[in-house]
Amino acid sequence: MDLPQSSASAINKIVEFLEQSRSILFITGAGISADSGLPTYRGVGGLYDVGATEDGLPVEELLSGRTMSSQPALAWKYLGQVEKSCRGSRFNRAHEVIAQIQGRFERVWILTQNVDGLHHQADTRNVIDIHGDLHNLLCTHCDYRHTTVDYSELTIPPSCPQCRALLRPDVVLFGEALPFDKVSRLYTELHKGFDLIFSIGTTSVFPYIAEPVERAYQQGKPTVEINPGDSEVSDLVTVRLRLGAAQALDAIWRGYQERQVPSQPPV
Repeated sequence: MDLPQSSASAINKIVEFLEQSRSILFITGAGISADSGLPTYRGVGGLYDVGATEDGLPVEELLSGRTMSSQPALAWKYLGQVEKSCRGSRFNRAHEVIAQIQGRFERVWILTQNVDGLHHQADTRNVIDIHGDLHNLLCTHCDYRHTTVDYSELTIPPSCPQCRALLRPDVVLFGEALPFDKVSRLYTELHKGFDLIFSIGTTSVFPYIAEPVERAYQQGKPTVEINPGDSEVSDLVTVRLRLGAAQALDAIWRGYQERQVPSQPPV
């Protein structure tokens, strides 16, 4: 697909940034999974829109830690809908490009809001899935953990096979704190610094998602936003690409690779 001239110019600039970089941070939201067929609505993993549900409550209430404790069947009902939206999905070209970039640069980390597990599916390393992964289940009472392909075989709400207590996905529900180990890892890597930061498919409404871009802006480091719409950091980034993630990253990576091919000597 031919790119608009403005996009082509932006991609050339981003390729120049890549050539000058040794460390890169990718921040990804629901938009990076759009080409895998996942909806980009708001909610846990970006899979719900704002407003009342069929049970008459906001999804923020239904998918909260409080509801998981007091009415687990209700919380699991909506978690099941989120999981069903992800079921059978495969990583797309955007995830694949990030994994390939990771193999060519000295230090590459991924901070993702998504709970769909597609970065892991693409064999990406150094993933900080700050909101968790729907496929990882844990017991609310004992140390039992299990990774499931999907929820189709689960009895909802599921019970722990060891102690019969409630199982839940290892995700951050509304009203719950972010996991300390992942937050610690994020700030350890931010303290080391990055030469280049990408913000891809996220509105950056959470402070910890916007903060790396804000830091880079203050430090004069280059930043790139790939997003068809506007976000909380759109006015701060060095280069904006109003494209889908897969199309943009594929074009950027092809442009980079073409410039790494050594020129042939004249015959």
